[in-house]
Amino acid sequence: MFTGEYNHTIDAKGRIIVPSKLRDGLGDKFIVTRGLEGCLFVYSEEEWDLFAASLRELPGTAQARKLKRAFLSAASYCDIDKQGRFLVPSSLREYAGLEKDVVFAGVDNRIELWDKGRWDEINDYSDIDEAAEELSAFGLKF
Repeated sequence: MFTGEYNHTIDAKGRIIVPSKLRDGLGDKFIVTRGLEGCLFVYSEEEWDLFAASLRELPGTAQARKLKRAFLSAASYCDIDKQGRFLVPSSLREYAGLEKDVVFAGVDNRIELWDKGRWDEINDYSDIDEAAEELSAFGLKF
């Protein structure tokens, strides 16, 4: 399980250091693809295989095809170099607006990679109590 929030910077070549606390769970080779709400999703190979399998199970509807294209066509296998960095493909940097300051957020089975400004905007937790109450119907306990 990935947890935590880590602030880093991306260099001029598009390389970024993977936080050491997240590296072990990712392994030497991992997958980066488009995420939701303007972030990137980062998966270990094992978790990526599970995610891709769930996409294969979707029906043949236009929405399902759109989701498959969004995640699968953008997916890129990445390696960590000796300095603990990986190269974020330019198309994914552009999609997520990654320019300098970035945030790695551990979110259970994946890592989300955010532009710091966008991360700060989207993380308004003023309605967290309402969300918790609504989701308690699904068995969420505190």
